[in-house]
Amino acid sequence: MTDRDNIQLPRELTGHEVIQGYLKTLDSSPGVYRMLDGESRVLYVGKARNLRARVSSYARPAGHSPRIARMISNTASMMFLTTRTETEALLLEQNLIKQLKPKFNVLLRDDKSFPNILVTAEHDFPQIKKHRGAKKEKGSYYGPFASAGAVNRTLNQLQRVFLLRDCSNAMFESRTRPCLQFQIKRCSAPCVGKINPQEYQQTVRDAEKFLTGKTTDIQARLAAEMSAASDAMEFERAAALRDRIKALTQVQTAQGINPKNVAEADIIALHMDSGQACVQVFFIRANQNWGNRDYYPRVGNDVDAAEVLEAFVGQFYDTREPPRQLILSNEIENPDLMADALTGKLGRKVELIVPQRGEKAELIDSALRNARESLARKMAETATQARLMKGVAEAFDLPNPPERIEVYDNSHIQGAFAVGAMIVAGAEGFMKNQYRKFNIRGEELTPGDDFGMMKEVLTRRFKRLKKEDPDRKEGHWPDLLLIDGGAGQVSAVREIMREFGVEDIPMVGVAKGLDRDAGKEEFHRTGKRPFALKHNDPVLYFVQRMRDEAHRFAIGTHRAKRSKAVGATPLDNVPGVGAARKRALLAHFGSAKAVSRANLSDLKAVEGVSGALAEKIYDYFHERG
Repeated sequence: MTDRDNIQLPRELTGHEVIQGYLKTLDSSPGVYRMLDGESRVLYVGKARNLRARVSSYARPAGHSPRIARMISNTASMMFLTTRTETEALLLEQNLIKQLKPKFNVLLRDDKSFPNILVTAEHDFPQIKKHRGAKKEKGSYYGPFASAGAVNRTLNQLQRVFLLRDCSNAMFESRTRPCLQFQIKRCSAPCVGKINPQEYQQTVRDAEKFLTGKTTDIQARLAAEMSAASDAMEFERAAALRDRIKALTQVQTAQGINPKNVAEADIIALHMDSGQACVQVFFIRANQNWGNRDYYPRVGNDVDAAEVLEAFVGQFYDTREPPRQLILSNEIENPDLMADALTGKLGRKVELIVPQRGEKAELIDSALRNARESLARKMAETATQARLMKGVAEAFDLPNPPERIEVYDNSHIQGAFAVGAMIVAGAEGFMKNQYRKFNIRGEELTPGDDFGMMKEVLTRRFKRLKKEDPDRKEGHWPDLLLIDGGAGQVSAVREIMREFGVEDIPMVGVAKGLDRDAGKEEFHRTGKRPFALKHNDPVLYFVQRMRDEAHRFAIGTHRAKRSKAVGATPLDNVPGVGAARKRALLAHFGSAKAVSRANLSDLKAVEGVSGALAEKIYDYFHERG
C-alpha cells in the first residue's frame, strides 16, 4: 500500500472542478479514495479497480444521482491510498467506512459481537458456558448465536439432555454437596463424585456432537445403553437414560424449522422502503437455526439494493468470521471480489449465493418477510418518536425538535457507593450505546450531597465534550438536558453550564409534585415559573419514561458498584494471594480481620500457604499497621 500526498488546490474550488485537478496525478492502480469537505471531514470512502477511471466519473459536471451530486458539490479535497489488488482495496474501504463513518456511505450502525457456546478444555470435568469476545480461553467454541437469549435456550437444552456443569471452577472446587442444578436434573454433579470422569467425558462428546448436528447417533447410543441397563436390572440408570432420550426428542421436535440441506450459512435478506432499510441475518450452523438479528443500516433515497447489501456484507464481516456460505436476497455489485476477500479471511472457500428455488429460496423468503415486518415496525416507531420529539419542543419552547436528549440521575445510600448516570434518547428512541456512568470521586463531598454529585457529573461531561468535540459538529452535544430535581438542582446546573460557556443548551428540571405522585410532575426552567403538563399528555409519559430509564440505569450501576465493594476484602491486595488461597485463608480463620491478626506460625499452618507466602501475608498486614 502507498499513500498519495494531497495536492493543495485553491480553497475556493469545490465540486467537479476540484476533482478534475487530481486526475493528472492518478494512474490505473487499484486503491481507495476519500472525498473531504472544506473542513477536512470525510464525506465518502470508495474503492476502485482503476483509481483514475473511477475518479474521472466524478469530474463530470452532470449525470449524477441527487446524492452523488450533493457529495461532489461538497468536495473540497481528496485523499488516495493505492493497494496491490482490488480485493485489498475492498477490505481497506470497509475498514475505513467503519472507522470514519462518512456522511454519504451506507453505514452499518450496530456492530455488537455475537455470543458463542464454549466447552472448556483444561479440566477433568469440562464446563459449558456462554462466551462473548476474543477466543482466548482453551476449549471448543460453537456459534455464533444471534443473541444471549438464543445461547441461553441452547444451554438449557444441553443441560437437560447431557447434564453438564455450568458452574465456575472455583465454585466446583468448593462444593461439598450437590447444588440445585443436580436436584432439578440439570447437572450430573461431578463436583461431589456422582459421575466418574470417563462417563462425564462421554456426555461432553455427546454434547459436542449435538452442537455439530449429529443427534441421530446420540439417540441410538442412548437407546442401546438404556436397553442394556434395563436387562441388567439397573432400573435407576435406565430411567435416567430414558429421561435424557425424552429431553433430546423434545429438543428435536422444537427445532423442526431447521433446514435439512444447509449445514453452515448466514441467510442475509434486505428490504428497502422510503429511503430506509432493514437487513435480517439468520445464523445456520450444524443444520440448526441459531437465531436471527435485524439491522438498520444508514442509507439514502437513491441508493440501490446491490450497493446497500455489498456495504453491509463488507462491514459485517470486517471483524467476524464468515461461514462457508452467504445466502443473499439480492445480487451485490462485486460478488466475485467479495467472495475472494471473505475466502482470504476464513482461509477456506466462501460462496455467495442468490437462490431462485428450493430450500435456500424458502429460507430467503422467510428472512425477507421478517425484514419487511421489522422495517414496518421500525418506521412506525420512528414516526411516533418524531411526534414525541416535536411535542417536547413545543412543551419546552425549543426552536426545533431535539435530536439528542440527555437525562441525568444519581444513586447512593447515605452517600456511599455514589454513582451518576446519563441516558440518551434520540429520534429512534433510547440510544443505549451512548449511556454513560460516573463513579463519584469527590472526596470533599458531604455524604448525600446531591447538588455536589450532579455538579461533578456535569463538570466531567462538559469537560469531555469541550475536549472531544469543541465545535459541536460530531453530534455528541445534547439539544436538551433533563435533570432529576427542582429549582435548586436547576440553579446548580445552570451555574456549571455558565462556567463552561454552554448556557445556550436548553435545560429542564423534572420534579415530582407536592404529593410526589407520578403524573403530577413539575418542570423547572431558569427564569421561568414552574409548570405542569396535562395528565394524559403523551409528552408527559415520554418524559416519565426517560426519567425512569435514567433512574433504572443509575440504580443498576449503584448496585453493581456496591456488590463489588461488599465482596472485596483486604486479602485482594496481598501479592501472591489468589482466589484459591483467599478461600483457604477465610475458611481457616473465618474472616479477613482474623487473617490480618494471625501470627506467622498460624498462617503457615493453612493448607496451600507456603512459608514464603505466609511471611508475605504477615509482612503486608503488619507493615500497614
